[in-house]
Amino acid sequence: MIEAIITIILAIAIAATIYFLLKKAMTLVINAVVGLITLYLLNVFQVLSWFGAPDIGINLVTVLICAFGGLAGALILVLLHLLGIPV
Repeated sequence: MIEAIITIILAIAIAATIYFLLKKAMTLVINAVVGLITLYLLNVFQVLSWFGAPDIGINLVTVLICAFGGLAGALILVLLHLLGIPV
């Protein structure tokens, strides 16, 4: 009887942990997509060339910054790029 109760409690704890991790992962994916779409549109319309700067490359570092920062992360990348700080 006690083994069954422990098993049920353990299963609920595992299910709650998986739900929490998937919820956080989905937020990161949505942030990354919004940030990368912003960078892509900036590169397509060559907005940074108006300021005399080349386009921002999309690589692992920019994807991670956009994933954690979303639109704000993309704007930080643009500001760093305009200031001449390589990322």
